[in-house]
Amino acid sequence: MIQVAVMGYGTIGSGVVEILERNRKKIAEAVKEEVHVKYVLDLREFPGSPVENKIVHDFSVIEADPEISMVVETMGGLNPAYKFVKACLEAGKHVATSNKALVAAYGTELLQIAASRNVNFFFEASVGGGIPIIRPLYTSLAGEEIQEITGILNGTTNYILTKMDKEKATFESALREAQELGYAERNPEADVEGHDTCRKIAILTAMATGHEVDYQEIYTEGITGITDVDFRYADSMGTSIKLFGSSRMEEGMVHAWVAPVMIGPSHPLYSVSDVYNGILVKGNMLGTAMFYGSGAGKLPTASAVVADMIEALTSKGHAVMGWDDNRLKLDHMKGSRSRFFVRIKGTAQERQEEAREVFGPIQVIELEHLDEFAVITEVMTEEEYENKAACLQGIRQRIRAEI
Repeated sequence: MIQVAVMGYGTIGSGVVEILERNRKKIAEAVKEEVHVKYVLDLREFPGSPVENKIVHDFSVIEADPEISMVVETMGGLNPAYKFVKACLEAGKHVATSNKALVAAYGTELLQIAASRNVNFFFEASVGGGIPIIRPLYTSLAGEEIQEITGILNGTTNYILTKMDKEKATFESALREAQELGYAERNPEADVEGHDTCRKIAILTAMATGHEVDYQEIYTEGITGITDVDFRYADSMGTSIKLFGSSRMEEGMVHAWVAPVMIGPSHPLYSVSDVYNGILVKGNMLGTAMFYGSGAGKLPTASAVVADMIEALTSKGHAVMGWDDNRLKLDHMKGSRSRFFVRIKGTAQERQEEAREVFGPIQVIELEHLDEFAVITEVMTEEEYENKAACLQGIRQRIRAEI
């Protein structure tokens, strides 16, 4: 019998325990032994629950127990998760985590410790919830030169933008509903300001390139500036607006960024709505592949954690490395190329020639009862856009556009 410990009995941790029990026979067949939860670390008590007699409050109990060969971390955050995970790896225990903040901040160090102890540090659930994406990057796509990873990586922001798109809700009302349904935290900053997506695209970029990525170097723009007026324009053009995390490798340079993007129906991520996630991967031989599914939720995310547990427990003596400590140099956002959706104060009749002189060839969009109009530019770099936009007064909004 294999003894394991779960650190954190919240939504994901309790889901892991539930799956290990409900799918006990299936997991035992895969691992060739029965997997048993010996400890659950949490500050709280859970009287009457399945883990009532497994609860411990002292981490050292798990660290010092030689029977524990596998530890699951679902506490979230960096403190004390980093300290506990590091100690488990140093003690020669496999670790599986759903904690993207931990992986983005300390993944390089933890992978190196795991390799030195000949154990594994796995984090499939840290990106895309229940969508398999980390493992395919180092198995199925191992022979590919990855040229792009672009994804809708945050279910909360996608839910909010879907409500604004389909039901003409305001940002504030959509956020409030997301909070009432439990999709958004009381303090939603990590989601709506793009920080969560930033950490996830950093992890995916590191996996794709094999090199460490500093998430703090990634240009990050959230959705708080998106309004119902933007969606009125999008509706008139048959487009939509999504929050993308994107990493594009071209001509020896890597552009990684997080920002809202206006896309049309032909874009592979156009139909990804509600709390679902979608991840587009382009390889030089494969072409484009799509990964789609539940990007969050108790059991989908816990299922990814359990898959990591199975791989770790069946790969004894073989440590999988995600990336090395040679930090990847990211090219400045100003070199990234895109079209731009630009809202401009005044009427099109009065100002479209001025806009055309500044931006060059443009598509003009007008809506009734507004003291403004919008244009779609040709493809240009972010720097070119900024230089041109500085010559035009009255710009109210700009969104990257892939239409």
